[in-house]
Amino acid sequence: MRRKRRRPAQKFNRKMRTKLMVLFSLILAVLCGLVGRLTYIEHTKGETYQKKVLSMQSYDSKTIPYQRGEIIDRSGTVLATSVAVYNVILDCTVVNDKEEYVDPTVEALVKCFPELDETEIRRIIKEKKDKRYIVLAKKVPYDEVQPFVELQDAVDKKGNKVNPDIKGVWFEKEYQRNYPFGSLASSVIGFTSSGNVGTTGLENYYNSTLNGINGREYGYLDSDSDFEKTVIDAQDGDTLVTSIDANIQSIVEEKIKDWNEKYRDNYYKGTGSINTAAIVMNPNNGEILAMADYPNVDLNNPRDLSKWYTKKQIKNMSEDEKMDALNEIWQNFCVSSTYEPGSVQKPFTVACGLETGTINNKMTFDCDGYEDFNGQKVRCVARYGHGIETVRKTLMDSCNDAIMQMSYKIGKNHFTEYQSIYGFGQKTGIDLPGEANTASLMYQVEDMKPIDLATNAFGQNYNCTMVQMVSGFASLINGGTYYQPHLVTKITDSTGNTISTVEPKAVKQTISQSTSDKIRDYLQSVVKEGTGNTAKVDGYSMGGKTGTAQKFPRGNGKYLVSFMGFAPYDNPQVLIYVVVNEPNVADQPHSVFAQNIAREILEEVLPYMNIYPDEKKTGVNKGYDVTGSKDSSQYTGKHNGTKSRNEKKKKN
Repeated sequence: MRRKRRRPAQKFNRKMRTKLMVLFSLILAVLCGLVGRLTYIEHTKGETYQKKVLSMQSYDSKTIPYQRGEIIDRSGTVLATSVAVYNVILDCTVVNDKEEYVDPTVEALVKCFPELDETEIRRIIKEKKDKRYIVLAKKVPYDEVQPFVELQDAVDKKGNKVNPDIKGVWFEKEYQRNYPFGSLASSVIGFTSSGNVGTTGLENYYNSTLNGINGREYGYLDSDSDFEKTVIDAQDGDTLVTSIDANIQSIVEEKIKDWNEKYRDNYYKGTGSINTAAIVMNPNNGEILAMADYPNVDLNNPRDLSKWYTKKQIKNMSEDEKMDALNEIWQNFCVSSTYEPGSVQKPFTVACGLETGTINNKMTFDCDGYEDFNGQKVRCVARYGHGIETVRKTLMDSCNDAIMQMSYKIGKNHFTEYQSIYGFGQKTGIDLPGEANTASLMYQVEDMKPIDLATNAFGQNYNCTMVQMVSGFASLINGGTYYQPHLVTKITDSTGNTISTVEPKAVKQTISQSTSDKIRDYLQSVVKEGTGNTAKVDGYSMGGKTGTAQKFPRGNGKYLVSFMGFAPYDNPQVLIYVVVNEPNVADQPHSVFAQNIAREILEEVLPYMNIYPDEKKTGVNKGYDVTGSKDSSQYTGKHNGTKSRNEKKKKN
């Protein structure tokens, strides 16, 4: 009988397969849910969780500061720079990682930085265990940091660290603004506040040019504080190359200071004047070679008031009063202050008359000492008159009466038109902050009465700034071209490559070449034989004009005196303008105070600029110092009514 074959038993029956499919589906659904949840978390809270993870790792990130650009003079002398300094940083978590790190680290810190207190450091390490950024010292110079670095990095002959347990100290680099010459050109250069913010001067005007962009360093620290890092380098600021000549600037400031110190406490208690200022310019391109005023400030400590006020006065000042005092000191008189210029205006008036044909060289004017405007007498410096004056002699004598008579011929339409052409009432556009706007301080045609025209013609009853006056005057003597005054001639990057060059900007033609030639000729006579003789530098042909302006209220004995001069006379290479605001003497209305300063400056500047003597020496002004005294060794500093040789000369 044949045996039946048995069927093999099935491993999974239908019921089991159903159960497996259900289980697989559940697992798949859970996995899909987890993936979905993770995706949701990544999109909504991924950054938050990432930060939590990174915070649990040894992660480091720090700013790499940029270096602010330098300000240099025309020869490359550094006037402003940024010096690297370091903050001493303590990482308590690293120091506390092992007990044997504490003593060596503290001992090294105290040894290399004696100003740090050992007890205080140990307290910080103990009480602030989790702090990774504790500033122990700020703005430490490189040469004081280096001994610690050398101690920390020292190795023996086998290359092993000598002091392996000095841990948790690092140095945060930053830059501190430094002015190598202190107060030199302080009102021009200016200074910075915290955060590399230019506060005054070129530092303010070119702030964005001088500033750079910070870099960044990223990395993950290992147990030995070594890390793989990514560095984005800082972009340093650009450098300003200026037209300033540090040597000429130094000469100008030295003479101004010398004059003020010698007249200190002379007639009243105080400095030699309220303000003394000077500008030296190249009249052929508008470049400022020197710009100075007195008093000036130490740019490395610009908020120090002790030079001008006693400790008691400073203590009694409110914060607003201190700030007002500082703003007054920081102000650049040459650019920001307005005043009535006086007789330096007269060449402008004469040039206007010559250019419009309303005045010619053959005309004469009878000066009887005053002009009468409906009973109001406006007097000349010569109270009893100069007599008959030619155009040339009018400038030589600085005759107000003759100039007023010229103004009638010129007329208010021509006069106001040319005042605008010369740039009065308009900003020059010089690259310095705070230039005063004098538009509202000028007469318009419709508002000008005969007496206003007459007084404006000799420099009273309108206001200007020094930079306006010197820029306009340059056009009178250079052939008639008005150049925009400027201080920056070139901008370079941190490696010295030129980014841009500032070319001289000829803005307009004020007068013709022929009129300019006549004005220079007249002004040579002013210095050679007229009121400007005190400013004559022996051996050099020169031209110039004096100025004496009576301040408001009239009759109070307060004057602003000035001198504008140039050399050589036929081809001017240098133009100087000196203003003395209320000289500290009993008898103020004498331009010789400004002339003496100008002469002393030019005696040194002309040879320095390789401008050679072009006249035979006559001994004029030989041996006279900045005060006009013959023998400075016998100078007492007291003038109270006793005039020196130069003070006895004509006022204007």
